[in-house]
Amino acid sequence: EVQLVESGGGLVQAGGSLRLSCAVSGFTFDRYSISWFRQAPGKEREGVSCISLKDGTTYSASSVKGRFTISSDNSKNTVYLQMNSLKPEDTALYVCARDFACPSDRFFLGLGDYRDQGTQVTVSS
Repeated sequence: EVQLVESGGGLVQAGGSLRLSCAVSGFTFDRYSISWFRQAPGKEREGVSCISLKDGTTYSASSVKGRFTISSDNSKNTVYLQMNSLKPEDTALYVCARDFACPSDRFFLGLGDYRDQGTQVTVSS
């Protein structure tokens, strides 16, 4: 069974940091890409960052570039999203999903496979 489980969200002050984790199982890790999306109330789902687990290619949206870093630990089947210099506008539910390329057309549409419940990130001003 394919599973992706997010963790690491929480409440942080503006300027602070959080590290999100996406633990995956049920498929061959290094054949896919993993994308992080976020969705704030009343807004569309936004592709944040993705990483190809095949060759390490990464992509980040302009809104987070320079502040967020995506990485993977293949030995732990886990993808991380390090978020620094957080802003109140980063407040959202963050979810990870499997994809076949990074970035893909689906990434820009906010789509991917097997999204879990997500982890809430709240940044206070």
